[in-house]
Amino acid sequence: MLIMEPVLETHEAADFTLWPTAGPPADRLLVLSGDLSPLEVSTAMAVLAGYNKTQRKRHDRGPAGGLAMLRRLVSVESVVAPGGLRLRDPATGVTMPPGCCFGLENWRDWQILLDGETPWLGHDPTPGVEHSGPLVRLWPDEQRPAGRPIELALSELSVLLESVRSALTGFLGLVEEWTLRDFPAALAAQVVAKLDADLAMSACLREVS
Repeated sequence: MLIMEPVLETHEAADFTLWPTAGPPADRLLVLSGDLSPLEVSTAMAVLAGYNKTQRKRHDRGPAGGLAMLRRLVSVESVVAPGGLRLRDPATGVTMPPGCCFGLENWRDWQILLDGETPWLGHDPTPGVEHSGPLVRLWPDEQRPAGRPIELALSELSVLLESVRSALTGFLGLVEEWTLRDFPAALAAQVVAKLDADLAMSACLREVS
């Protein structure tokens, strides 16, 4: 069984000082789910708040700075999230990480594979995608097609994407708890609603005809 995970790049949290954060994973990709520790949620929120801030400058550490950062997050036109979906095949050990510039906000674009189309999945490296009847073959790098691909059965894709939606919905619940600990309840509701809407986290996936 393949594993599909929503991941967030954590580079933005490296110098973040407005609230405590967890150390970055070895590959700098944090898997979002309802199983994150409070510090890992803090890291995710540091990435989201820092990546979407409208003014690239340092802010003082403390509640006031954090409050201002979250208020800016809910006021941006559209939240974007560095990262995307990571696909892994435990049987072969092949992993396809998200490509650059295909943010987590685009994760539902994977659904067009079910229509026989090919989504753009980012670059540096650019993933390779090949339709083959009931299968889609995916290479982490289209420039190296001799490598072993991940074979994704289209019949399995909806189940994998539903697992992503469930993980993101669980993460949203943790975001609400995290925000309520130190910030006003009204702001917590706004943060959850903003992330849910702009990153398309909890809405039902479209039905497959």
